[in-house]
Amino acid sequence: MNKREVGSRYEHNAAKFLLEQGYNILEKNFRCKMGEIDIIGESDGYLCFIEVKYRSSSGYGFPSEAVDNRKRRRIVRTALSYLNYHKLSTDTPCRFDMVVILDKEYTLIKNAFEGI
Repeated sequence: MNKREVGSRYEHNAAKFLLEQGYNILEKNFRCKMGEIDIIGESDGYLCFIEVKYRSSSGYGFPSEAVDNRKRRRIVRTALSYLNYHKLSTDTPCRFDMVVILDKEYTLIKNAFEGI
């Protein structure tokens, strides 16, 4: 399996995990010229932009460490594009969450970083 196939499989599994956590999944793999957001969902009255990161081991660092400031800025710009595309107000309550997968252990990090 190549990296894209592995990523797609874990994003699919992360979406199932989020459903179990009570999320309503609105969209997967939203793409625009600004970037991509893995999963967009709703939870607790928030529109959630969710990044999924997988590592088979911590040998190259923990999955959450792969989302650096540059990646965060790209996600925020993409989220703003999503709001604009769907004609949603920038006052819409938004949150940036992460699903980190280390081997077979899934962890949800709500409000993983600030943005909008």
